Amino acid sequence: MRRVMLCTGLIILTSCAALGQGAAESPTFEVASVKPAEPQPPGQMRIRMSGGPGTPDPGQLTYTNVSLKNVMMNAYDVKGYQINGPNWLDGERFDIVAKIPQGATKEQFQQMLQNLLAERFKLTLHHETKELPMYALVVGKGGPKLKESVEEDAATPQGAAAPPLPPPGRDEAGPVRLKMGADGMPQLPSGMGKNGMITMMMIDQHGSGGMRVRMMGKGQPISALLEPLRNQLGRPVVDATNLKAKYDITLDYAPDGLNGPMGMMPPPPPQHDGAPGGGGPMASAPDMGGPTIFTALQEQLGLKLEQRKGPVDLLVIDRLEKVPTEN
Repeated sequence: MRRVMLCTGLIILTSCAALGQGAAESPTFEVASVKPAEPQPPGQMRIRMSGGPGTPDPGQLTYTNVSLKNVMMNAYDVKGYQINGPNWLDGERFDIVAKIPQGATKEQFQQMLQNLLAERFKLTLHHETKELPMYALVVGKGGPKLKESVEEDAATPQGAAAPPLPPPGRDEAGPVRLKMGADGMPQLPSGMGKNGMITMMMIDQHGSGGMRVRMMGKGQPISALLEPLRNQLGRPVVDATNLKAKYDITLDYAPDGLNGPMGMMPPPPPQHDGAPGGGGPMASAPDMGGPTIFTALQEQLGLKLEQRKGPVDLLVIDRLEKVPTEN
């Protein structure tokens, strides 16, 4: 038996608010409950982050089994590697339910999360810029192996009916059923993957017990690869390919040894103090017998990740309580 997970998340697409915390004029949730999450069964890690402006439930925030790093990423519009804090920041898990005032904007929602962290966990932090390791995505020696996307209008014969529109998106908590292909990986229904890269993860429960990951996107620019690569690698990734077309992208690999959320599941180990991004990649992934993300990029897409250094904006935590104040 195999279990398939379609990984989604809440991304706040706004510019970062100022780092001032707890100001009297700042917006707050009408009611908020914060409590430690119940322990999950061994080998499982289910996280839910739903609600807020721009979602199907703009008046209700529901976070289940989240770490404070998860919350900070949404509150300050940053990536995990930009947060430098205590080693339990990823390990402690919480359930948060809050009522959002009617008509709140995404910027106000972020400020509500910031104020919640300051009030319940006594969070204080400051902003720093440091030179840190990062990756540049470049074209490999043999050239790109990407398949350029064909526009639907050009692919549809003149006079033929246009293909039906894909069904409306589901709430992030809803189940998504996918058919399995001959290669043992799930197949995307028609219409999925056109709005950005989708990352699918399969757990082989009766084989090695390891994971296989597939990234897929249709009609995507190379820049669409950067976000999932940053999430997988736990480091900044910049585009240095100079490729301008749109592509149908499929990338299969084993996540063993990665520093990002996928590579750490399940369960995610805590991050060490002062070391955002963690160590280097593994050269192979023997448990699954599949390529690492570095090898897969070269063999399947003709792309390469080069190690570089560059300035990274960091949020450095000065104070953060592990136990929240009472509701």
